[in-house]
Amino acid sequence: MTRVYVGMSGGVDSSVTAALLVEQGYDVTGVYMKNWTQDLPGMKCPWADDLADAKRVAVQLGIDFKVFDFEKEYKQNVVDYMIDEYKAGRTPNPDIMCNQEVKFKLFLEAALADGADMIATGHYARTENGMLLRAKDENKDQTYFLYRVTSEALERTLFPLGGYLKSEVRDLAKERGLYTASKKESMGICFVGKVGIRDFLSQYVEATPGKVIDKQSGKVLGHHDGAIFYTIGQRHGLDIGGGLPYYVASKDMDKNEVYVTTQLNDEGLWKSNVALHSLHWIGQQPTDGEYHIRIRHRAPLITATLQGSTLQLSEAQRAITPGQSAVIYDGEVCLGGGIVIQ
Repeated sequence: MTRVYVGMSGGVDSSVTAALLVEQGYDVTGVYMKNWTQDLPGMKCPWADDLADAKRVAVQLGIDFKVFDFEKEYKQNVVDYMIDEYKAGRTPNPDIMCNQEVKFKLFLEAALADGADMIATGHYARTENGMLLRAKDENKDQTYFLYRVTSEALERTLFPLGGYLKSEVRDLAKERGLYTASKKESMGICFVGKVGIRDFLSQYVEATPGKVIDKQSGKVLGHHDGAIFYTIGQRHGLDIGGGLPYYVASKDMDKNEVYVTTQLNDEGLWKSNVALHSLHWIGQQPTDGEYHIRIRHRAPLITATLQGSTLQLSEAQRAITPGQSAVIYDGEVCLGGGIVIQ
């Protein structure tokens, strides 16, 4: 019998994942990954509640349950990476790094070393012969966050929810009476729940006031409490009153200045040529040519031409920000992608 270790986060998706695998005849063990336990001012980290929920579901299903402690590695590989990227003026995606470094590397290695044949998670994605394919539920599809996983890891991974809509997963949980059936989605940063990125960063970065400057006129419009807290295309939180709304068009991290514009067609807000670094391909490197790409999770797929490490978009896109990922698709198959330079 195939032994599968299921990453159980205490949410409905991973609970249903475990239930389906039990019903399909696998020898299932639930595993809670203890990645982050730190409270923040005004925000209690929900890890203990999530662990208790995961444990309750494991008891319901009659499966073994373990806790893998990755807190030290998570801080180094995900949290510190995120903070360093923001300090450099970029906008990283910690969920992507978590999948690359923790769930499909550390967890996979620890599970196999502990006697598992495969791992499973509650991601909305599909895998086939080491390839990554988009999920049935286009609105929930999470291949954007998984593009840096290796084909070797995917060959050892099950995604039971890939063929379901989110609404169907809720129904499956209710039909089985799972403890987490009505639990709300966790929102916000992957590891600290509802707290906003600004509140999180302020715990690690000293607020340094600087100027907010009109890009067109050079006039100082106001002051901010740190260029690190702003991202390209941002409209809210600028605290500039009156008239047309302002948008962040660019930043100068050395001078700690934020440049804004009221012009929605400003060249700083739109890009049709995107340079990438840290390219990762799940299988073989694709040949240059036309593909579909996604610039952010849930963004519509758009056509682009891949030329080496650059993408020429069929139509300019707003607020493409250094540090974000561009993910490349050939039909349903997620080929991989890279991190935006400019």
